Amino acid sequence: MDPAERAQAARARVPRIDPYGFERPEDFDYAAYEEFFSTYLVILTKRAIKWSKLLKGSGGVRKSVTVKRYVRKGIPLEHRARVWMAVSGAQAQMDQNPGYYHRLLEGESSSRLEEAIRTDYYSPAMLGLKTDQEVLAELVRMKLPAVAALMDGHGVLWTLLVSRWFICLFVDILPVETVLRIWDCLFNEGSKIIFRVALTLIKQHQEFILEASSVPDICDKFKQITKGDFVTECHTFMQKIFSEPGSLSMATITRLRESCRAALQAQS
Repeated sequence: MDPAERAQAARARVPRIDPYGFERPEDFDYAAYEEFFSTYLVILTKRAIKWSKLLKGSGGVRKSVTVKRYVRKGIPLEHRARVWMAVSGAQAQMDQNPGYYHRLLEGESSSRLEEAIRTDYYSPAMLGLKTDQEVLAELVRMKLPAVAALMDGHGVLWTLLVSRWFICLFVDILPVETVLRIWDCLFNEGSKIIFRVALTLIKQHQEFILEASSVPDICDKFKQITKGDFVTECHTFMQKIFSEPGSLSMATITRLRESCRAALQAQS
């Protein structure tokens, strides 16, 4: 069977709507996905058995070394809602504030909550978003100086390249299975996971990026690095994000955020 026939056959077998209810994009590679999923299904089955044993009879999910290891290897779809609520702290907040969501729906406002959302990413100034983009720029300077030099040499603003990565948390940028695996770790370990993903994408494709000779070329290469087998094979990809960037603590992220935010505020 030639590649065209293989692609057509895979398209007939793989549903157009994915298991999460999203329509697959027009350029979706059905043959590559089918090949990947045939091996990933074995991993999913093993993880489902392990998670069922872990959760059986437990009163709740508590953060631990074991849970961290399990989360990094992927949470089965059937357990995701429960585990996300637990490890993110949302379940504890719900238990401590019964009926709060329904009061919000009825019009009760929370200035504290609104300010937390505005200050972070979604205020008109988008200071939180700009801060995190500058943090990534600093991390690239530290860990991938050749890429940083390319950006500086062409005067490329990081907001042109990665703003959607941060705002959308990789939704509609990376394959949905990969996004959900990222979110598994994000809810458990915090926002440093976003930087690990970004650094892994850049480091894995460093030589490809360094071939760029203009600003449009750099922008195009950053679009291309979010596609292909590397990001589709989510289990291998998630292993890479914990090895490729090297050491990256939340303390480092916090320190860089403070310095970058101060610099941005001084500029304005």
